[in-house]
Amino acid sequence: MQSASDEVLIGRIAAGDRLAMQVLFARHHVRVYRFVLRLVRDESVAEDLISEVFLDVWRQAGRFEGRSQVSTWLLAIARFKALSALRRRSDEELDDETAEAIEDPSDDPEVVLDKKDKSAAIRKCLEKLSAEHREIIDLVYYHEKSVEEVSQIVGVPENTVKTRMFYARKRLAELLKAAGIDRGWP
Repeated sequence: MQSASDEVLIGRIAAGDRLAMQVLFARHHVRVYRFVLRLVRDESVAEDLISEVFLDVWRQAGRFEGRSQVSTWLLAIARFKALSALRRRSDEELDDETAEAIEDPSDDPEVVLDKKDKSAAIRKCLEKLSAEHREIIDLVYYHEKSVEEVSQIVGVPENTVKTRMFYARKRLAELLKAAGIDRGWP
């Protein structure tokens, strides 16, 4: 079962095979969780969304048409769930506890030390990108998705993905240079 392809697992899940579901979950949950976490930036929300994603997989496995890789399908479901959660969250009022949890943007000693660390600086620069650009960078570089797969996940034409990629890299280079990093990657 461990060596079965994702497509075979989906077929078995559609037939009600719980072991196949466990194997698919074990194979993909970390990657999907990290993707969702980068979007929602809240661990508990990300964990809830992962449960919803794999529950949808269990319920909708029979509808998988195989037009994309299973991992692409999972990330598309996860993206939809994360964006829906973000819309719901933006509609909620800000309570005192949440307001107190908002970080002060001014630099503290820890931030000053982090700025000396290249990887921390790169992460901070990535966070400054727009949501659309950050999402494209995340899918292409961290999830190693092709332009075609990113197009399917995000639901935009391939040329739009390429354009966003161009401007995301350009903006990231500017941010890295401003952070004192001429060659961005360690």
